[in-house]
Amino acid sequence: MDNQNLDHLRHSAAHLLAAAVTELWPEAKLTLGPPIEDGFYYDIDFGDVKISEADLPAIETKMHQIAPGWKGFASQELSPSEARKKFAGNPYKLELVEEIISKKEPITLYTSGNFSDLCRGGHIDLAQEPLNHFKLLSVAGAYWRGSEKNPMLTRIYGTVWPTEKELADYLARQEEAKTRDHRLIGKNLNLFVFSDVIGKGLPLLTPKGATIRRELERYVVDEELKHGYQPVVTPHLAKTDLYKTSGHFPYYKDTMYPVMKVDEEELILRPMTCPHHFMIFKSQTRSYKELPIKYAELASQFRYEKSGELTGLMRVRTFTLTDAHIFCSPEQAKSVISDVLDLIQDTNSVLGLKKGEDYRYRLSLGDRGDSKKYYKDDVSWEFAENVLRKILTDRHEPFFEAQNEAAFYGPKIDVQVKKVNGHEETAFTVQYDFVMPSRFELHYTGEDGQLHRPIVIHHSVIGAFERTMAFLIEKFGGAFPAWLSPVQVIVLPITEKHSEYAADVLSQLKSAGIRAELDDRNQPLSARIRDAEMQKIPYILAVGDKEIAGNSVSVRERGRKAQSVKPVSEFIAEVKHVIINRS
Repeated sequence: MDNQNLDHLRHSAAHLLAAAVTELWPEAKLTLGPPIEDGFYYDIDFGDVKISEADLPAIETKMHQIAPGWKGFASQELSPSEARKKFAGNPYKLELVEEIISKKEPITLYTSGNFSDLCRGGHIDLAQEPLNHFKLLSVAGAYWRGSEKNPMLTRIYGTVWPTEKELADYLARQEEAKTRDHRLIGKNLNLFVFSDVIGKGLPLLTPKGATIRRELERYVVDEELKHGYQPVVTPHLAKTDLYKTSGHFPYYKDTMYPVMKVDEEELILRPMTCPHHFMIFKSQTRSYKELPIKYAELASQFRYEKSGELTGLMRVRTFTLTDAHIFCSPEQAKSVISDVLDLIQDTNSVLGLKKGEDYRYRLSLGDRGDSKKYYKDDVSWEFAENVLRKILTDRHEPFFEAQNEAAFYGPKIDVQVKKVNGHEETAFTVQYDFVMPSRFELHYTGEDGQLHRPIVIHHSVIGAFERTMAFLIEKFGGAFPAWLSPVQVIVLPITEKHSEYAADVLSQLKSAGIRAELDDRNQPLSARIRDAEMQKIPYILAVGDKEIAGNSVSVRERGRKAQSVKPVSEFIAEVKHVIINRS
């Protein structure tokens, strides 16, 4: 089934959910029930009735009872007066009716069985695709039209699939995703914590979590230096004038933190770093011989996210981005962007992400007719989008196109990473910017001695550390490759009399730059091995009489049942090779 038919199936299931709810709770007021990725939901005002997940089986049973009686979706166009009369008792539907009237669009009612709903259409042919394979998943709160000023509604989520097997496979993926939830694993492995005293969406990385972050930082900085990037450091805040010049202030004002009045200046915590980098570029005369100029920064940024949207490390209110900006001529754009994609793909390979399987590209386009959201310059938009499209096509990259997903200053290539539950998230982007250089009056002296306007390529090698860590925690289920593991080796003396030798092995490991710990607790060896396995440590070394006599260690490698005995020096050489090569 193609994507359009899947959307129709899911939208049809939302109607079925609404029908079941109104039979069980006749006073409930329906609002909207759209299809979403992998399923559907319906927002409903239940009044004083409190609905929980304990009610879902009853609703689901009612849906199965109703479904056989639905033979199709019949449409009927209503006049404004008919629509107002039809939905007189539902203020939400009346609001929608008035919007439809204002847009001079037809008001349509769709009916199946005994249930009718205000709807624009988009349903399956019930004679060909009966509604059989669905499951209600969860209940959540949601404000009407997403505004905290409006009433809180009850949102019921569900999923539906063409076949029973597809439904079962989907539910199995969701169960697997629950066990790999980075919030659960992060807590169990002591990687990060949150504190109500500090605030929502403000993660604290523990020593173990900070170790993963530090390894990612080292890798990114080293790779950027190899590729000719120049590291810079810029302030975490700036005058609002900076973001008014860039145009970010009107576009991102709702996600920025409040302005601070300091002396005679208005300052704001930065939501992005690009304007700071522009000012470094502008600070001196530039020549075409210098281009491309590449600035890179591990930049802390601050964005207001609604409390209901905060999700572990995946969505936070402060994050650190591996932020880079390349200043180049339009003629250099294609090769520069291609080099950036090479760097991203090399990095993803090191992180264990496979192109086409774990991630793909999205070409995010603008809307020529939306001058409120997008900068008005049709010629530049056309040129930039064609450049990005040709790069992806010539490189035979897996990609798809998406309208209205561009930045306001130009189109972009988004790296879409697939999570364990099958959903895609944007991990990082490559953005073509033809607007900011003009707004900031950036220029360089060309070969002809005249001033020319550069373009800017915004990109990030691995995106925000917080989000990337969340992706990696879930991908590996906490069993990180050795180079990323907070603890790479743990040494276990079999009994207390072997502790001195175990301490010596630990010292050798640390001297070799290996992150190692000693567990000499007064616990049975089997219990300490089990604890080490629960902490997903890559290498467990047991030492006893035999190992002392041979100056060796008994090696238990994560994921392998077989053990091996190796000289300490040989083990250290092998592990260092694995770590250094990030294999």
